[in-house]
Amino acid sequence: MDIRLKSLSDPALAGFDTIIDTRSPLEYAEDHLPGAINLPALSDEERARVGTIYKQVSPFDARKIGGALVAANAARHIAGPLAAHDGAWRPLVYCWRGGQRSGSFATILGQIGWRVGRIEGGYKAWRAMVVERVTASLTTPVIVLDGNTGSAKTEILHRLAARGHQVIDLEGLANHRGSLFGGMPGGQPSQKGFEGRLALALERLDPTRPVVVEGESSRIGERNLPRGIWQAITTAPRIRLAVPVTERAAYTARSYADACADPVGVARIIDSLRPLHPSDRIEEWLRMVDAADWAGLSEGLMRDHYDPRYDKHRSRHDDGRTRVLPIADLRDLDAATSAVEAALAAQEAP
Repeated sequence: MDIRLKSLSDPALAGFDTIIDTRSPLEYAEDHLPGAINLPALSDEERARVGTIYKQVSPFDARKIGGALVAANAARHIAGPLAAHDGAWRPLVYCWRGGQRSGSFATILGQIGWRVGRIEGGYKAWRAMVVERVTASLTTPVIVLDGNTGSAKTEILHRLAARGHQVIDLEGLANHRGSLFGGMPGGQPSQKGFEGRLALALERLDPTRPVVVEGESSRIGERNLPRGIWQAITTAPRIRLAVPVTERAAYTARSYADACADPVGVARIIDSLRPLHPSDRIEEWLRMVDAADWAGLSEGLMRDHYDPRYDKHRSRHDDGRTRVLPIADLRDLDAATSAVEAALAAQEAP
């Protein structure tokens, strides 16, 4: 049974117990449908070998060898990860474009007696919907939570979500805190993976309610913001948190404890800034690393590296609609969140 997905969160997906990506491990690692497991019909090496035979020998020989490999791999999957499933189990399979790999695997599963579905168009059809979603203009009104580095924007965003506000955490989707030291455990998803996560978040929005996003540059770590959300960010009204630099530095020293635990890595990143700053400033920052003066280092980086760049970026997009919200300290983030809530209410008022 072929399933034609009509949306990224098509209810048809909920009718299956397991989504199986039959593509090779490298294809799966780059991107896949949410929640899908990888049971490859062909390994990466086998896929390359069959492709070479297809081009250099003949399509028939490629299909014959490929068919034997798919059958052997399917037998291994059935005897291994699928062995515990009973007759009521319902799998949904796909490959790159719903062709021979998923078709062969689905046929074998169906002959066993499982009620198997196959995604029409495969991953290619899914990816087309993702691209359409992330490049389209947002119909949901957007409000940007802005503020210089260390203003606790992400934590406040999470508290807004917990209080029922509609938010998209772009840094969470990109698994990166958006700064030089913003790497997160597990690394970033691929660009396609990031776009898939974002597309699902956009599809779930209620277009009648505003969505709050954090002010970002066009890149979060190594991932680019797609056109739709980037255009929305650059044109949306803003609430800018104005927090004293000393308070931001103290907050950053607390929240970046994982980075501080790797002083060698911090020193390496600071050393990479030499083309942008005088050598005496770099040496001073490196001395702070040696002394574990994380608050002092944070303040120095904010004053001389981050803040000037924020101010330059902000000047290009400031249309006079920004509401500046003074926040004296960041020790009580619930109070800071309440202040942002009040500003949001004022922003949304007619």
